[in-house]
Amino acid sequence: MSKQGAIHVTNSATPGGIFRIGGDLPVHRLGYGAMQLTGDGVWGEPADRDGALAVLRRTVELGVNFIDTADSYGPNVSEELIREALHPYPDDLVIATKAGLTRTGPGQWIPVGRPAYLRQQLELSLRKLGVDRIDLFQLHRVDPEVPLADQVGELKLLQQEGKIRHIGLSQVGVAQLAEASQTAEIATVQNLYNLTDRSSEDVLDYATEHGIGFIPWFPIATGELAKPGSVLEQAAKDHGSTPAQLALAWLLRRSPVVLPIPGTRSVAHLEENVAAAQIDLTDAEFEALSALGS
Repeated sequence: MSKQGAIHVTNSATPGGIFRIGGDLPVHRLGYGAMQLTGDGVWGEPADRDGALAVLRRTVELGVNFIDTADSYGPNVSEELIREALHPYPDDLVIATKAGLTRTGPGQWIPVGRPAYLRQQLELSLRKLGVDRIDLFQLHRVDPEVPLADQVGELKLLQQEGKIRHIGLSQVGVAQLAEASQTAEIATVQNLYNLTDRSSEDVLDYATEHGIGFIPWFPIATGELAKPGSVLEQAAKDHGSTPAQLALAWLLRRSPVVLPIPGTRSVAHLEENVAAAQIDLTDAEFEALSALGS
């Protein structure tokens, strides 16, 4: 497939500015990841269901209009919570979900990419979320037992049937991303990426070049960089922020296609995360933070 063209980003008072997924679906760049709303091990119901619903409702109140979830979170629990908290949805709310990982217990994830299974899970997600079309449907993992063209091809068929608006991939390399793009237009890629883990740097560069949204999961990892007396801790103090907020601000500054999705079960932490979108790093601050984690 050809490039999607220029990067579709505008500056805004909304969280982190705006990116247009697939060139036509505007989202505020700082989103919310709904994985943590479930029980321990991303399994079962949350310990505080009312608290989970409150977090989702506050997310929308704060101007976040991009929520990322998956059928395997719970399983099913995260999608069901989103519907309970927010349906009927605001007109500008974009809900991204995924299929391709099955669950056999807490903390256990097994890739299944058979076309019939992906179709089944898409239909179930439509029902659980209470929508006629999924705005962004992502292949949660590439199943090594199934040709990639068959996995992406089934999503393309569902897109042609009007059940998917845009197609995304998760945890892929550049070669897989390029291969998948021969079958369908890939609007986003979701990989592990943060200040301390930049193993997907080449994928981010590819996404930036091609105007593909890059959704970093586990975006707030600061690890040893944020320990007491560290450079990051001092930089956060100098900025009147927290290390986590600087980690998010760094991601937003890293590339205009980056769409961080920090997750939390706490309204207070949610508000702290969203405030990171208002931090305007200077070139020197960005370079200093980049050097910390390199």
